[in-house]
Amino acid sequence: MDSQRKQRGRPRSKFTDNSGATMQSLDRALGVLTSLSSYGQTALTDLAHGLGIPVATTHRILTTMQKNGFVAFDEADQTWSIGIEAYRTGSAFLRRNNLFDVSRPILRRLMENTGETANLAVPDGFEVIFIGQVETSQPIRAFFNPGVRTSMHASGVGKAILATWDEPVLTRMVATHGLASYTNATITTAAALDGALEKIRRTGWSFDAEERYGGMSCIGAAIYNARSEAIAGISVSGPSTRFSDDAARLFGQSVLEAADQITAQIGGVKPKQQDDI
Repeated sequence: MDSQRKQRGRPRSKFTDNSGATMQSLDRALGVLTSLSSYGQTALTDLAHGLGIPVATTHRILTTMQKNGFVAFDEADQTWSIGIEAYRTGSAFLRRNNLFDVSRPILRRLMENTGETANLAVPDGFEVIFIGQVETSQPIRAFFNPGVRTSMHASGVGKAILATWDEPVLTRMVATHGLASYTNATITTAAALDGALEKIRRTGWSFDAEERYGGMSCIGAAIYNARSEAIAGISVSGPSTRFSDDAARLFGQSVLEAADQITAQIGGVKPKQQDDI
């Protein structure tokens, strides 16, 4: 019987009685649900064959989950698909993983690891809006009120997000909004901006060295959603005297790790080119 199953191409089932402390029946049910979500809509035999478990077992699992609303059966097509309760369960994950709520403890750890104020910001046009912050206890520190806006090209978070944009979009936005000057260090030409963004793409983090406020520096990294789009950014900011080249490199790695943690916890995916840096 084993050889016949192999001749038909049935893969070895990953659901065995030697699954450690797991419950095999529950393990199988979750495997069926996960596999069904990837198929979208499929026939019973195809689903069972793909999982390497008997058709009868697969059918019992599906009918049990159908009774509880986690899968649905189309009588006309004789196919199975994900049900409304599975959607509701997934929505609870999305509610739990609110960007601000997820970011808060990570911001605090970032502040503690670097000794500098940690910030969370989201893009709006050619600006970023600061929506969260955990201040350092140091007497001289950076501070932004929630809702404060700043130009993307003169911000650590903003430049980290700009580095993810497609060239046509970036060119159009720069042409529309221009590159306003705030200090002697502000980037004010497209060529200089291109050079800065290329460096950010190599390292994964950005460095705002007094480009918005004299005497203050900031290091940022982008946060991504499930479509690998930069939807926010995290940064540390403080007096430039504490942002030496060596400190900046250490801060950069800490900020990048924090951004990656938030991305993972909200179900986001970094672009492959970012993962390969």
